[in-house]
Amino acid sequence: MQPLVSQNGICLSFIQRISQLAHLEDSEETFQIIAIHMMNSKSNAFLVYGESWTIMSLRFVRFMIDPESKEIELFRKVWIMTAQIDFILSGFQITWDLQMFHGAISFNAHSLSVVGFKEFLQTVNPLSVYRNGFLHEFWEQSFDCSFPKSELQDMHSKKCTGQKLEDLPAPVFEMEMTGQSYGIYNGVYAVAHALQALLMLSYNTKKNIMSKKPENPDIQAWQLHSFLHGISFNNSAGEGVSLNEKGEATGGFDIINLITFPNRSFQRVRVGEMDLQAPKGKELFIDEDLVEWHPGFNQVLPISQCNDPCFPGSWKKGIEGNQFCCFDCVPCPEGKISDQNDMDDCFPCSEDHYPNKEKKGCILKLVVFLTFEEPLGIGLTSAALGLFFLTSWVLGTFVKYRDTPIVKANNRSLTYILLVSLLLCFLSSFFFLSRPDKVICLLRQSMFGITFSVAISCVLAKTIIVVVAFMATKPGSQMRRWVGKRLSFCIVLSCSLFQVCICILWLSTSPPFPDLDMHSELQEMILQCNEGSAFLFYCVLGYMGILAIASFIVAFLARKLPDSFNEAKFITFSMLAFCSVWISFFPAYQSTKGKAMVAVEVFSILSSSAALLGCIFLPKCYIIVFRPDLNYRENLTKRN
Repeated sequence: MQPLVSQNGICLSFIQRISQLAHLEDSEETFQIIAIHMMNSKSNAFLVYGESWTIMSLRFVRFMIDPESKEIELFRKVWIMTAQIDFILSGFQITWDLQMFHGAISFNAHSLSVVGFKEFLQTVNPLSVYRNGFLHEFWEQSFDCSFPKSELQDMHSKKCTGQKLEDLPAPVFEMEMTGQSYGIYNGVYAVAHALQALLMLSYNTKKNIMSKKPENPDIQAWQLHSFLHGISFNNSAGEGVSLNEKGEATGGFDIINLITFPNRSFQRVRVGEMDLQAPKGKELFIDEDLVEWHPGFNQVLPISQCNDPCFPGSWKKGIEGNQFCCFDCVPCPEGKISDQNDMDDCFPCSEDHYPNKEKKGCILKLVVFLTFEEPLGIGLTSAALGLFFLTSWVLGTFVKYRDTPIVKANNRSLTYILLVSLLLCFLSSFFFLSRPDKVICLLRQSMFGITFSVAISCVLAKTIIVVVAFMATKPGSQMRRWVGKRLSFCIVLSCSLFQVCICILWLSTSPPFPDLDMHSELQEMILQCNEGSAFLFYCVLGYMGILAIASFIVAFLARKLPDSFNEAKFITFSMLAFCSVWISFFPAYQSTKGKAMVAVEVFSILSSSAALLGCIFLPKCYIIVFRPDLNYRENLTKRN
């Protein structure tokens, strides 16, 4: 029994064996141990496995604790017993109180009501049965009477006349056929059917040989065995009876619930069955609504555990040194749930769900992305629009005063291209604040990379023009032929085309695509653009960094050249700010997740573009708007 119990997840609080050969006096110590366990244990279910004497001896356990039967509620236990209890409920315990076994569950040999059996018992009369000594003795003991006997003529006792079996209480005699009797009944009919089959075979065989009616055949008992194997018939109760190839009955068990009454009577209630022929896993059936438990449970389903169950939101953690079904209930760790009682471990929700507060269920994550409506999006949008309009005003100012010396200096066309590219840089930030889809993901990084490369190429071209112009002023210099718009356009075009080629390679091999980040936030799914090839993404950023560093170095070397219109000093400051922003961008971008990554990149775009605009153009705008008296070649030369 022990391995079977453990395999089905049941712990045994205690195990006590009772010797079947010992007398009650010798078993007193054993009963005391059982009584102590029964009183101290949290177990409410007791499995009794043994013969009739073993079950009978349990009555003494209660007697030792409660001799006067005043504390019946102390024995509110669920007794699970074998079929042997069927023998001891009748006769032996007529004077015993069975209240401690109220609600017991037992496995009884299967039986059904046989037609005519109850009516037959009602007609039984020992006076009409000749020489049935057993029936006489049973009648006298059951009805406490006596039959007339010559040796007992002088004794005055109640005579056995007029009594009927149906008048006896249930503990003395039951009018229904017991499981054991039902088995005998089926066995007798099985032999009868086998004998009939044997006789028919014998008759047909001799008839074919002798062609005349045979004499009664001489049949031996062993000849019936082969006919008993595999026999099948329906009995008078309408139930199919069959024997397998080993001659074994294929019947099962009835699950009986014992209901006791104060007058020491009882009733058996069939609440289920054990069908050995049923499909695997469905052999046992119990109708729980029919089961009546001990009154001490107050109509509540009995629970027999060494601790309370672990409810959803927690899991069973074994206690070292205790049995496997004794455990502590531990809350589920962060990110995991349990949705049933007594779970061995918690489990995580699916990627698109997150645990609720109680950790007993999963909630669908919301899909979020950086939008124009939220505070961070509003701030970035406002900054982008403000800088866009400021750049538009600067461009308009330079177009309006295009013929003034300060605008004509350092290649007017490059200035326009630089300002337009800055306008596009500010506008590209709106791609990052839009709902990521296939088109947005394809455009936003590539547009940002190309427009920024054009802007930095213009700055590099401006710086190189300053250097070339200074070198061309030396007598006999061969650099004069490089001075002009052709050189600046070549620089801008070549540097920009290289970035365009990187973007084309990126978009054609491993382009960005919309993706859901389900791990950065516990309760949200971040809709974002997966960059596809991280290598090519950083190649785009790295190339812009190379252009910026080159512009910074050239501008730094040319910052003190003697030129009234030399803007290398302003370019140096702008490139210094630009490089500072993007150097800090890489660690910030790598350390953030979800919407914060987009915000970091948008902030870097706006701040670096603003650095170019502020350092290069705002000083010139100040002179154009507020100090027009300085916007003359003579004044600038004198001032220098």
